[in-house]
This record gives sequence, C-alpha cells and structure tokens, in this order.
Amino acid sequence: MRSTTLIRREKKEDFRTVENLVRESFWNVYRPGCSEHYVIHVLRDDPAFVPELDFVMEKDGRIIGQNMFMRTVIEADDGTCVPVLTMGPIGIAPEYKRQGYGKKLLDYSLEQATALGNGAVLFEGNILFYGKSGFGYARKFGIRYHDLPEGADDSFFLCRELIPGYLKEVTGVYQTPQGYYVDDADVEAFDREFPPKEKLKLPGQIFG
Repeated sequence: MRSTTLIRREKKEDFRTVENLVRESFWNVYRPGCSEHYVIHVLRDDPAFVPELDFVMEKDGRIIGQNMFMRTVIEADDGTCVPVLTMGPIGIAPEYKRQGYGKKLLDYSLEQATALGNGAVLFEGNILFYGKSGFGYARKFGIRYHDLPEGADDSFFLCRELIPGYLKEVTGVYQTPQGYYVDDADVEAFDREFPPKEKLKLPGQIFG
C-alpha cells in the first residue's frame, strides 16, 4: 500500500498530540529536557499567533510534523516598525527526521505565508538546513538581533524575504515575540502532564 503525506491546518483536537510530538522532537536537543512543547501551548493564545499558518503534517493518518508562525516587527533605524513573521518551533517526529519531511513542511509553510502577502520571515535556526529553503544570514539584510552585543556570533539569526526587495531599504533590530519567553517553573509544571522522560546533559546543547 502506498504511503501518503498530507499537510493541513492544525485543529483543536490535535493540540495534545502536537505538543507531545514537539516534546519528543526537541527532548534533550538544546538543553536537558525541553520547553518547546510548552511554548507551543502558550503561543496558540498569543495575539501575535497566526492561525492561518499553523500546520501539521500527516503520514498515513498520523501526525509526524508541525510548524507555526507569529507576527513580529523590525524596529527600523528610521523609527518605523516593519511587520515581519517569525517561525517555529518546527518539529518532526524523531523517527522521520533527515528524510526530507521537514523541508517539505517548511517549503509548504513558506508558500502559504507568501500567498497571504507577508514580506519576510526571520528566526533562529541552522543555516545548513534552512539555507536549502532560501534563508540567509539576517545581517546581510542589515537586520540585527535584539540584545546581541556588537561583534557577537549572529550566525543563528536567519532571514528570508517572501516579497523580493521587502527589506531593501530597511536596517534595524528584530524583536522576538514575548510569547516565546516562558518561565522554567511553568515549563516544569506543564511537563508533568506528560509521561516521564529522562533529562540528559549532552554535548552540543546550547543551554544548561
């Protein structure tokens, strides 16, 4: 029987399944345990959340991936605010990683964001993966990451114009939506609603 994949909007009845998927996808990746499943939980109620760009990927009827977008701004050096999107966390079930599903979901998401008239997407990610979908270093667009000291490594900060030339005359500071900042105690309380998993400190983790 031929395997089928489908990308669709997330539904309310998907919420806990998606949160568990994200938990499995990010567990012990960037820190012992993870916070991304709680981040998604709270972002859905954030005013900056874009429900039209909240996607899940199904394979043979099972949810194996998700991506979501938030509205934010670049505080331009000329005093204006330039509307942009940020994205993620984007998660794929561990057993389906590095098989092309993440790029397929990402590219579809970006097509839909473009179709809605959005001008650019900025977020934190790995250029080796996201570069394949048209992202480049945000510094090349003249955009700086908030609170990052001058001269610090900004190679994690990526940008893709959805409308060609949208950021041509723009220089300024990107602002991460406040909804992404969550309290560790709240994460711990939320995580207790899920099956226990061992937190491990592993090489390559960014946060202790």
